[in-house]
Amino acid sequence: MLTCRRSCRVLKLLCPCGMGSSNSSLKFSKSEVFREGRGDLASQASKRMVTPVTMFMVGDVMLGRGIDMILEHSNNPILYESNGLDARDYVSLAERQTGPLPDKSERPLDYVWGDAIQILKEKKPDLRIINLETSVTTSDTQWPLKGIHYRMHPGNVNVIQSANIDCCVLANNHIADWGFPGLVETMNTLDNSGIKFAGAGQNSLEAKAPAVFHISNKGVRVLVFAAGHSSSGIPDSWQARKDKEGVNIIDFYQASKSVNELKNLIENHKQDGDIIVLSIHWGGNWGWNVESSFVKFAHKAIDEAGVHIIQGHSSHHVKGIEVHNGRLIIYGCGDFLNDYEGITGHEGYRGDLALMYFVDVSPDTGMLAGLRMVPTQIKHLRVNKAKEEGVKWLVKTMSRECKKFGCDVRRVDDEIHLVF
Repeated sequence: MLTCRRSCRVLKLLCPCGMGSSNSSLKFSKSEVFREGRGDLASQASKRMVTPVTMFMVGDVMLGRGIDMILEHSNNPILYESNGLDARDYVSLAERQTGPLPDKSERPLDYVWGDAIQILKEKKPDLRIINLETSVTTSDTQWPLKGIHYRMHPGNVNVIQSANIDCCVLANNHIADWGFPGLVETMNTLDNSGIKFAGAGQNSLEAKAPAVFHISNKGVRVLVFAAGHSSSGIPDSWQARKDKEGVNIIDFYQASKSVNELKNLIENHKQDGDIIVLSIHWGGNWGWNVESSFVKFAHKAIDEAGVHIIQGHSSHHVKGIEVHNGRLIIYGCGDFLNDYEGITGHEGYRGDLALMYFVDVSPDTGMLAGLRMVPTQIKHLRVNKAKEEGVKWLVKTMSRECKKFGCDVRRVDDEIHLVF
């Protein structure tokens, strides 16, 4: 019989303290979690087993600028950056750093996703969520007083479809780089392509609304709410209004007020048994520290608003992970795909390395059953499986950062598993 430190005679998933042992025997390697029942829970659990809901999550997917230049359709390469470069120069920088790209005729539609395509085929997640950090538009009117502007040609939306992405989070600091017309075109393009999104809308009601997914084979719905915070560089003027398109921006420096608003929002959309995901764009680009206000908000969002999973992003590198009362908080997913190859600075953070997060939760309770992470590296403007050196760096770094929040990681073959 497995026990926890409060002597709960059930597995961790059913343990009221949410702790249990960190022994590897508690990991659901066969993708099984136990239904909660009455009476002798352990014996009932052995009779009633159900597979968890598995969600694939990554951080920033930046398909604009240099990436846009190597796709089938490309925007005007002109940029308005202080360095004087245009979008094609970022391709040249990447090739100078890691060698020439394959010829265009040899690059398939899903080229930029690279090894991620096969990994996704193997893992078979029920839901795929990315932070789409680029405007999808042909607008030539850049947002004034903003140093960097990302856009991908709408004709390349099939690149997103090629990875079977279910949900694009739009509450970030690049989604309206090419003005509100560019934002509207982004939303229309995704909508017309059958790709759901959250965190932006034609008005504040739409921007706050969740993307809703029916996981029919698991008998559960997943609601994805998305919001951004000013600390990530989102201009206040991007805030969606009652009668104006924009982004859902929250101010969790006033945690109690923001959480109460979030609670009411969730209650307006939630049905019994729904799993609630909150995807947040918060914090700066570089730095290991997680602001105490972020931690406080995350805890209250879970304890008071009923959030099951918090997917944080904005930092260009991975950050620590916490399990709070049995629910997952990823403080920084890192950049999954960008055009930063050849750009120097901040090498110690290894922004070229990332993780594919496969989150397993109980369909009955929304509690975390496991987190498996696959190490990747951006090279040749595509996603690649990380080399051994990169995997070791990620294991060491994630162990250090997760320990700050009472967790750890362990390597299992080519994966990194969360120990909690």
